Amino acid sequence: QLLDKDTFSKSDPLCVLYTQGPDTKQWREGHLVRPPLTALPQFGRTEVIDNSLNPDFVRKFVLDYFFEEKQNLRFDLYDVDSKSPDLSKHDFLGQAFCTLGEIVGSSGSRLEKPLTGIPGKKCGTIILLAEELGNCRDVATLQFCANKLDKKDFFGKSDPFMVFYRSNEDGTFTICHKTEVMRNTLNPVWPAFAIPVRALCNGDYDRAIKVEVYDWDRDGSHDFIGEFTTSYRELARGQSQFNVYEVVNPRKKMKKKKYLNSGTVTLLSFAVESDHTFLDYIRGGTQINFTVAIDFTASNGNPSQSTSLHYLSPYQLNAYTMALRAVGEIIQDYDSDKMFPALGFGAKIPPDGRVSHEFPLNGDAANPSCSGIEGILEAYHRSLRSVQLYGPTNFAPVVNHVAR
Repeated sequence: QLLDKDTFSKSDPLCVLYTQGPDTKQWREGHLVRPPLTALPQFGRTEVIDNSLNPDFVRKFVLDYFFEEKQNLRFDLYDVDSKSPDLSKHDFLGQAFCTLGEIVGSSGSRLEKPLTGIPGKKCGTIILLAEELGNCRDVATLQFCANKLDKKDFFGKSDPFMVFYRSNEDGTFTICHKTEVMRNTLNPVWPAFAIPVRALCNGDYDRAIKVEVYDWDRDGSHDFIGEFTTSYRELARGQSQFNVYEVVNPRKKMKKKKYLNSGTVTLLSFAVESDHTFLDYIRGGTQINFTVAIDFTASNGNPSQSTSLHYLSPYQLNAYTMALRAVGEIIQDYDSDKMFPALGFGAKIPPDGRVSHEFPLNGDAANPSCSGIEGILEAYHRSLRSVQLYGPTNFAPVVNHVAR
């Protein structure tokens, strides 16, 4: 029961999660992490739910849990009035404070807190649910269609969409996906969508998945058409007779003896692929090819002067040496022969003093590779003593060299 801040409709709520660093009292919103397909946010913001005082957010927050630490959390609710990311442009609906341990330690890891922050107003409540993520990194791509859904609109056909819920250990359900709304049709074909398997069932293939079908209404009071249940194991069978589901409205079934269903939903396609990590690729034998190209243009400054980025001081490393060490000493562990091509560009090179934008630091055009990071640094320092910094800055030739 959130506050209603809109005059002619209901609020459009958004939830923002703030965390507090262990060594500071400052609250930070963090950022959204959106790797391909996994799309699980790390702190940050949920999606906006239109016209609802009782929103059920699809987007989840993924946090690291440390039993030995007090991990303070703050949840702020806003009524979104525009597309501006600036929260001050939107109406504040209330906030709740807790720790991650409070949520995890609550019965069923489900915590209900009152929203506060607006004097003299009852702001409603927020329900927080925690669940440990499974190790499953698979991503499923599914497509559904429906046939002969109930007509809910007086002047037209229904505008159907589906809502997917995964079951929790305490028997409740958590929303995990909403399909697109298909306008004015009783036989919709929804676009395929990708969802992490752990979001759908947390790696438990037999866990119940409930799917509700609604007729979309602009004012947010979507009409319930019916529901069905399935599981990941059933869906993984793909398109078959086992994945044609009757959409049933329990109220209609109780009232009408001859009621059969409110339509059917059919799985059109199912595919699964693993969202591989960097370590998966390394274990699979992936080698990282590392090529260095150093800028020898005159804009770096005279190497004999301490202000130059190429100045070789007996007391400290220059900028190029520090960058080579910082990156190269990590990368070289993932290359079996540790032989790295090292190039330069933007300098006049011996013996004829011509300007080159692609020259080997070791002087061997046939084999510009150097042995390890130390070999690159040795060739770099030797080149500094033999070339004349010039210009212009043109690194296209070294990019083409790597592409070849």
